[in-house]
Amino acid sequence: MNLYEKIFIYCERGQDPSFWAEPLNAVSNAAFLVAALVAAREYLAAPRDRRGVGPALLVALTFVIGIGSFLFHTYATRWASLADMIPIAVFMLAYFAFLMRRFLGFPWVLVLAGLAGFYAAIRYAGTLDCQYGALLPVTARAGARCLNGTAAYAPAFIALAASALLLAVLRHPAWRLLSVAAVVFLASMTFRTLDLELCELTSLGGHLRGTHFMWHTLNALTLYLLLRAAILYGLAREAGVAGTRGSGATRP
Repeated sequence: MNLYEKIFIYCERGQDPSFWAEPLNAVSNAAFLVAALVAAREYLAAPRDRRGVGPALLVALTFVIGIGSFLFHTYATRWASLADMIPIAVFMLAYFAFLMRRFLGFPWVLVLAGLAGFYAAIRYAGTLDCQYGALLPVTARAGARCLNGTAAYAPAFIALAASALLLAVLRHPAWRLLSVAAVVFLASMTFRTLDLELCELTSLGGHLRGTHFMWHTLNALTLYLLLRAAILYGLAREAGVAGTRGSGATRP
């Protein structure tokens, strides 16, 4: 693999290899830094007994996601793609483990089994192509990335939505934030999918812009909601959900 090979997969870049070929896609990564800063402030303002290591690491990962994505949308090389994808994958796995352990009170054996299944689902979804057709014309080309590559995030959305539903049934206070995060993430995935589909309709300043920058903006909001849930409720897992309900956890 040539780590310096250029990657052209977004509307705003087109076939332009220059550093600032994707100004909106690049600058919109500041939303991740804002989300991390706001979450960090809330973390530091929380009582000491709610400042667990898990939420702090998740906040730090959000910073790294913003930096990695900025590198990819400026350098647009394979090494920059790795800098973009690896932190996102680590965050998804880390948060899912955190959710199972802290919100649901699962024993470690179930957490590890859940992580294995989640990782396998992500890997499989990331290998899907649209050789046998898709709902959208551009993404339906043989060998094209399904839904412009957004199919790789489907397991994360399903896991988030299912977890929010389960927490709602169990009356865990984190269900509200996770439910809103699932809705925002679905909208974010939609904008990511439509980046190439709507490319010709998004001219601004004589340059095609696409909709990928909205993926960054809404994704940052999704991560903030998840971080807020982790800070507010991440240490309330005594005796599973029942302990959380009786722990007097602060509502958002």
